[in-house]
Amino acid sequence: MTLESILTTGRTEYSASVTSKKRLLEYIAAGITADNPEFNADELFNELLARERLGSTGIGHGVAIPHCRSSRCTSITGMLLKLEQPIDFEAVDDAPVDLIFALIVPAEAHDEHLKVLGALATAFNDPDFRNSLRSAEDSDTLFKRAIAS
Repeated sequence: MTLESILTTGRTEYSASVTSKKRLLEYIAAGITADNPEFNADELFNELLARERLGSTGIGHGVAIPHCRSSRCTSITGMLLKLEQPIDFEAVDDAPVDLIFALIVPAEAHDEHLKVLGALATAFNDPDFRNSLRSAEDSDTLFKRAIAS
């Protein structure tokens, strides 16, 4: 799995403006649905919210990886956001979050889901990778730096 295989420039956004975890999940659902009409924004939001209620997907160092499985998903789909201002995400280290990689996987893709989550967590635990993304000046640069990893 490479980030390039699950991420597009249309689902990469620098300086996204959201004010809360709930608004962020709505923003992700709307963004993924706009780029993938097979999804339903309300359903996707509810699936992301249901997963988040099980425990925060904030992994620390200002990073969150909200994710869910969806019956409407036919291939692993990602969305990368660099927030304009960090938000509280109830992360494991209590640090506010400004880097988000949302992940939507097909409902039956249990093993793949775990492998991709593990690869993302490894990538985002690298301080050089995080700093590279945070220092991007625009969405295009953010995308290029993410897929170069």
